[in-house]
Amino acid sequence: MGTGDKRDPIERGSTDESLRLERHKTDHALAKNADTLGHAAASVLGDAREKADTVLDDARAREDLKTSNDVDHTLQDRRDLSRARAHEDAILSEARQSADVLARNERGQQQIALARLLAFERQDTDLKLELERMRADTLLTSREDFMAIVSHDLRSLLGGIALSAQCMKGVEHSPEPFERVKLYADRIQRFSARMNRLIGDLMDVASIEAGKLALVRSRRDGALLLRDALDAFEEAATQDGIQLSTTCIHEPGVLEVDHDRILQVLTNLVGNALKFTPRGGKIGIAVETREGVVTFSVRDTGEGIERELLGKIFDRYFQSHDIDRRGLGLGLFIAKSIVEGHGGTIWAESEPGLGSAFYFTVPSPP
Repeated sequence: MGTGDKRDPIERGSTDESLRLERHKTDHALAKNADTLGHAAASVLGDAREKADTVLDDARAREDLKTSNDVDHTLQDRRDLSRARAHEDAILSEARQSADVLARNERGQQQIALARLLAFERQDTDLKLELERMRADTLLTSREDFMAIVSHDLRSLLGGIALSAQCMKGVEHSPEPFERVKLYADRIQRFSARMNRLIGDLMDVASIEAGKLALVRSRRDGALLLRDALDAFEEAATQDGIQLSTTCIHEPGVLEVDHDRILQVLTNLVGNALKFTPRGGKIGIAVETREGVVTFSVRDTGEGIERELLGKIFDRYFQSHDIDRRGLGLGLFIAKSIVEGHGGTIWAESEPGLGSAFYFTVPSPP
């Protein structure tokens, strides 16, 4: 299904209609303003010319009065004066016509320039609107694809629980009923734990999107975070033949953080490292304090991450077909939100085939 089939045409049609009406109002206002300015300019010019004509007529009237009383002025003098004035009037009329043409051209050029600027602004608006819609389409498509995966996984886990429960009913005739019950009970427990983690992640994402991710800060020993992360994964690492170690470079001392949330970040990073580190590999958890900043890191000798994916792995609902889908694209997004909620930053470094290193920082209390 194309992305256009998934969008709400009514909502986008409403947006387009609002934009069209706004542009119609702008066009009308500009046209009205241009007419008003044109009329105002013509009125000012007309008033100036009328005053100039009045002054000129008064001056000529006074000159005529003087010459009419002057016996030395002949009829020929009066004719010459009349011809001179007619020539002056012709020159003035031509100058005014040229000025009118120039004024009209200038107003026309201003209107053309304004129309071009308006067209450019509208083109820029259309481009930005289209880009915004493309981003929204991409996010919505990613969200829909992700929810399809979540729905499938939840159904699979529920199916596994139901099947295990059904099998438990028939163990009474088994030669080792207790062992069979324990096997199915362990399986139900694992499925339930995975469902609980998935539902918890979904609730965290909902809180993050609503801007309500809860952080309960308290003063706790920073080194304790490493020990808790080690305790959570040491047995699993041993079973997988992976060496798991911790290192403190300058003891972090007491941190003012949400201990459970920062531990959630660490366990997510260590859990991912376990997924992608082969038997015989190594995972190191470290903490370093320098210049008022505490930096935690998780390094592994796993398969690594492609360079072009490093900038995307913390995005919401990010999924890559090149990466094992045991992670649903939520853990790193949640980790990023938790770290940033503490005023820190998180990033990754990796070379394909050489392993990965994830880092995050939290401020050291004064």
